[in-house]
Amino acid sequence: MKRTVILVHGLWYGSLSLKLLSRRLENQELDCHRFSYPTIRRSIGASSRALYRFAAGLQADTLDLVGHSLGGLVILRMLDEYSALPPGRVVLLGAPVTGSAVARRMADWPIARGLIGRSGGILKAGFAHAPSNRPTGVIAGTRGMGLGRAIEHLERPHDGTVSVRETRLPGASDRIDLPVSHTGLVLSRQVADHVATYLKTGQF
Repeated sequence: MKRTVILVHGLWYGSLSLKLLSRRLENQELDCHRFSYPTIRRSIGASSRALYRFAAGLQADTLDLVGHSLGGLVILRMLDEYSALPPGRVVLLGAPVTGSAVARRMADWPIARGLIGRSGGILKAGFAHAPSNRPTGVIAGTRGMGLGRAIEHLERPHDGTVSVRETRLPGASDRIDLPVSHTGLVLSRQVADHVATYLKTGQF
């Protein structure tokens, strides 16, 4: 029986950004569904409720969740509030669980504040609460290519938007750092292979 997987995109990306990752995971016998949500005009609470309704509607026996950047924070918030979901695993891709220095800098600029909108609060603060009953793996990028470098001086190593330190989640069962950029986390075949391995085995 195929494992059911929900993919959740990050700020500004949209579900189309996950199409390649979804196809690669499906080629490894995983049943993928892409969740879409408005990242700027919807609060983290509203997004987590919408994700829960989407997940519950799949009526799966097992349910894995993969979140890129902000999408990882939406997943963690949802699992913190709702427990009535099938068992499964979580993979976070470049999720700033301890808060994003880039988002904090943007929040200081009135001209840029609107670009992060209602997601600004969770991006600045993070959400470093690993699910208590759901194994969680973390993948961070170390190729420092991205817009974030022009906004804020990032601690090395980083993926161009999020530093490796910002992705460190207490309680995670496994983690791996890979030489990819923030966008590369959803485009890299190597990342897709590691995601599939973790979802199937619980380790990278």
